[in-house]
Amino acid sequence: MDGTILVADDDKAIRRVLSQALSRSGCKVHATSLLTTLVRWVKEGRGDLVISDVVMPDGDGIEMLRELHEIRPRLPVIVISARNTVMTAIQAEGSEAFAYFPKPFNLTDLLRRVGEGLNLKEQAPAASVESLESDGLPLVGRSKLMQSLYQLLAKVMNSDDPVQILGETGTGKSLIAKLMHDCSDRRELPFAKVDGDILADAESTADFFSNACGGTILIEELQDLDAFAQERLLRAFDALPEGDAKIVSTTQADRNELVEKGFLRNDLYFRLSGVSLAVPPLRDRLDDLPLLARHILDQKGHSGSAPRTISECALETMKTYVWPGNVRQLENVLRGLVVAGATDEISDSEIREALSTQPIAPAFDGSISQPIFGNLIELKLRAHFNSLGGAMPTPGLRSRVLNEVEGPLIRTALEASDGNRGKCAEILGVNRNTLRKKMQEHAILANWRRNFRRNSD
Repeated sequence: MDGTILVADDDKAIRRVLSQALSRSGCKVHATSLLTTLVRWVKEGRGDLVISDVVMPDGDGIEMLRELHEIRPRLPVIVISARNTVMTAIQAEGSEAFAYFPKPFNLTDLLRRVGEGLNLKEQAPAASVESLESDGLPLVGRSKLMQSLYQLLAKVMNSDDPVQILGETGTGKSLIAKLMHDCSDRRELPFAKVDGDILADAESTADFFSNACGGTILIEELQDLDAFAQERLLRAFDALPEGDAKIVSTTQADRNELVEKGFLRNDLYFRLSGVSLAVPPLRDRLDDLPLLARHILDQKGHSGSAPRTISECALETMKTYVWPGNVRQLENVLRGLVVAGATDEISDSEIREALSTQPIAPAFDGSISQPIFGNLIELKLRAHFNSLGGAMPTPGLRSRVLNEVEGPLIRTALEASDGNRGKCAEILGVNRNTLRKKMQEHAILANWRRNFRRNSD
């Protein structure tokens, strides 16, 4: 690479790492801890590319970015930030940043983008985005999954194409739709949600779509709309002028799967086809959990309770849970602990007790993640020990636990193999004689298939 890079960051270690890496790549580097110095350098015509932090001692890097583009519109600026929220990514995108990297960033990826920026001849203008505080579930995270979501969200928010937001319950799908509207060029226009009650009445449906003119229409949870609601929805869409409103839909199931199973009409499917945003479940981004937890605890309005912090040990324990209710469940658990707590810090024992009462409903994809599975059992066992009030369980606990797990395991495997003991033995990794012996031990009938079907009927 060949060029002069201006680096602005109040972290001396970051300045040193970037300066060394860029110098080894063939670039000249000027580094500073102040935005005022950076702006002066740009005004003097120095630098072919800028790397700047957002939170600086003498100002905001996003605001500075707008000023730099007024001075030199084609100067590529790469934003780096430890303030890893969706709003930071959107603001960076909307303020014409060439690239955005959350801290800690991948140095190789950043150097690659520097090279691209130095080779850039022109930079297309982007729409400006005003600062916005969001309510509801926190969209916070430095994981690659969340950063990819932020960047895609920033790119599609001003397009007229339909957007589908796919994710499990409690991941914040409706919040993302509202943020997309509030940060877009349509933010001064209506944002309206479609539900079954509106679609049940023809007059209400017509009024609804008329009032949403030019804004954003959100259709929540496609999988819950019956055939009648889908037909009325399609007719309402057909009556809309082309490009009149941005259509956003949310669903817990992929549209292709809904169509294949007959839950979604083909013509409505094509009407909603566009860009898909996949919201990752919390269990797939557990590294974000400490950020999320602290963000939730920092929020105001916990029923007048005193604020609480959370211990590192408690955070590690929380990572062992699968969070079937995702961020919404995390929020409810923490807020309950804030209200009920008597100390300033949420302890590991409080978290373990709270999680022992939570549902265990991990997504099943044909395999069992041993660390998560084992930790779930550990949480239940700890709850059992705690319930004894300091007394010890009766001897033979290991055998009792293994016995309790083995019986349901055999019955589930038999069900999956439709009662075929050969297939069941293969699934379990035992021979047929061992399976037969274990079935006798757990009083699982030899004519299991007929008995199961009779009970199922």
